[in-house]
Amino acid sequence: MTAPALLVYTRTTDYRHDSIPAGVAALRGLGAFDVEATGDPRALEAPLGRYAAVVFLSTSGEVLTPAGRERLAGYVEEGGGFVGVHAAACTEYDWPYYGELLGARFDRHPALQPGRAVVEDHDHPATRHLPAVWEFTDEWYDFRTSPRAGARVLVSADESSYEGGGMGPDHPLAWCRDQGAGRVFYTALGHAAEAYGDPAFRAHLRGGISWAAAGAGERVSPGGGRP
Repeated sequence: MTAPALLVYTRTTDYRHDSIPAGVAALRGLGAFDVEATGDPRALEAPLGRYAAVVFLSTSGEVLTPAGRERLAGYVEEGGGFVGVHAAACTEYDWPYYGELLGARFDRHPALQPGRAVVEDHDHPATRHLPAVWEFTDEWYDFRTSPRAGARVLVSADESSYEGGGMGPDHPLAWCRDQGAGRVFYTALGHAAEAYGDPAFRAHLRGGISWAAAGAGERVSPGGGRP
């Protein structure tokens, strides 16, 4: 059988993470997908129907042309999968649709440090393998608003476990949601290259991407699990 095709987009016009090559290598190493990685915005202007999902891997700044925005929105609305990893939340601030698509926009982060991620929902391919409390090292992104009202939150941050958290008790880190006929998965984790060598994190990515790529057969219940 042919592996599902992924378009992994890595363009940055703001901060560029050194971990991007490790992220691309990790996605290729999963063996579940045929990965096409590019930073060329023309790739998003072409028809996207052959891809099971489009992954924004630590993109930043304004990374799409007007034609690319139109193509991506149409792809998701018609049933395509979209996945955002880490700095994907620092992307396309000038495009309101993108904020709706992702579910929340990045605000700030404290220093890279160890902390605890709490799995709120184990009934998802991105979290089934994880412990109830997941020890991890990352930047623990704060978001401008919580996505909870419009998304199914899978993992949240325990702000008591690290210094500098700014969202309080409702601090989602990974979630999924529907957009039109498509599925969206986002994880805020993945700052450091070392994360992509962590088997638990790689399984987290594989599960989230597989879910987004599977289509909209199961609708998401915002603020909880299945309807």
